[in-house]
Amino acid sequence: MQNDCSMKDNTDPILVSLSDYQLDGEGYTAESYVLKSDPSVMIKLFFPGKINQAFDELRMARKVYQSGIPTPEPGDLVTTEDGRMGIRFRRIIGKKSYSRATGDNPDDVQRYATEFAEMCKILHAVHLDTSQFENVKDRYLRLLEENPFFTTVEKDKIARFIFDAPESDTAIHGDLQYSNAIFTEDARYFIDLGDFCYGYNLFDVAMVYLCGNLSSEEFIREAYHMSKAVSQQFWAYFAAAYFGSDRPLRSIEEEIRPFAGVKTLIIERETRCPMPEFRAALSSIL
Repeated sequence: MQNDCSMKDNTDPILVSLSDYQLDGEGYTAESYVLKSDPSVMIKLFFPGKINQAFDELRMARKVYQSGIPTPEPGDLVTTEDGRMGIRFRRIIGKKSYSRATGDNPDDVQRYATEFAEMCKILHAVHLDTSQFENVKDRYLRLLEENPFFTTVEKDKIARFIFDAPESDTAIHGDLQYSNAIFTEDARYFIDLGDFCYGYNLFDVAMVYLCGNLSSEEFIREAYHMSKAVSQQFWAYFAAAYFGSDRPLRSIEEEIRPFAGVKTLIIERETRCPMPEFRAALSSIL
């Protein structure tokens, strides 16, 4: 087996041995491993039962990379002896996520939040070929139809909110957590692109608000390596950099809160249970 990580068109999984790799990190749906003999190669290995997610994310990662969005170069689909599926990437050496950097250096929260906001502004200005990507509205309407936890009346109200949101052909990350953006001394990249699509930017920015304000202290410390107080600071600095410092934070939050509530559909897809702490943001809709 070659260690080449250059992007290919095939989606036939290549068998790899985890004995050749070293565990480097763990997320909600996958683990990352680094090739011992070549640290420039890594695999994102999904947990059991996530076979389709691996296929889907590889296809999306390739399309996003080819669109010129700054993201690590995707390579092959891989599988392990126990049947788990993953994606091989060209690893970004010396990278750090904005969540980890902020957690390690909370005094620099304004710097990191501002840099992340500038990344997002650039991303949300990229016009996409809409024949190659899904509309964020179609994504959420599909998730809403599949969601078993809302009543028919609630679904109708949420669907109306989604329908009435502005249209746009610009890029949306889809899971815009500050752990899904990484940087080195001279470059910045987006990662975890399985929900990438196009549409109105507030569907995306709402995830930043949700991470910093609606998540619990315990979850924020575990997932983002910082206290909730620091994550709320991150959001406030982010909002000022993204929307403009002359706009009151309260006004921004009133506008973005229902979009954060709609993010419940993404979260409940993963958790497979209702999430009342996030559903509270839907109060103005329901």
